[in-house]
Amino acid sequence: MEQWLKEDERLDYLLAEDLRIIQSPSVFSFSLDAVLLSRFVNVPINKGKIVDLCSGNGVIPLFLSARTKAEIIGVELQERLFDMAERSVKYNGLESRVKMVLGDVKTVPPQLGIEKYDAVTCNPPYFLAHELSDKNVSEHYAIARHELYLTLDEAIESASKLLKQGGKAAFVHRPGRLLDIVTAMRAHRLEPKRIRFVYPKFGKEANTLLIEGIKDGKPDLKVLPPLYVYNENNEYTDEVSEILYGDKK
Repeated sequence: MEQWLKEDERLDYLLAEDLRIIQSPSVFSFSLDAVLLSRFVNVPINKGKIVDLCSGNGVIPLFLSARTKAEIIGVELQERLFDMAERSVKYNGLESRVKMVLGDVKTVPPQLGIEKYDAVTCNPPYFLAHELSDKNVSEHYAIARHELYLTLDEAIESASKLLKQGGKAAFVHRPGRLLDIVTAMRAHRLEPKRIRFVYPKFGKEANTLLIEGIKDGKPDLKVLPPLYVYNENNEYTDEVSEILYGDKK
């Protein structure tokens, strides 16, 4: 086991997918947002090509590998996170289906191929650069969570460049950026088609949104039923529990 891990890393279970992932409390650990995005996006089942932008430690490519036999490429800017993702892919024996690329989301489309992909996912930095108020946060988390090296518009533009006409791009973000997201998607030929709001519990404001668009699609937006994370007993709702644990709870 130790041969796979470095420093304070640990090997966590992805229970519903029966996979393992390398994580680190000081470098990067995935959040529920990534899990929800990987379940929300429509992906080709048996063949095709998928790109995950802002991959972090490779969690979304790992989740998607349990849903599809398509080729999956994960793009990550930070070398340490890329290294964690590569080791997780190898640990799970997925090298033939999942490939990690160390690169900048802004400049990677020509490298991977313009308009060659059926689906693109992206869990981009949520916060504007000037919102970085906690000076004690690690550099890795700061880059992953704040628009220090990648803006929302740049992420959406790159997703569009990678997609074939009719391909689907899915993003997870904060509801406060909804209009920015829709504006940027339409500016880059991605027509919003499905949106779902995620609420911490019933009666609370939404704190996450999932949105999917089709490249050069026709206007017709479906607002899906709300997703509640916790019930009145502060336990995961049945839907979230199934997403996280499958039938292994």
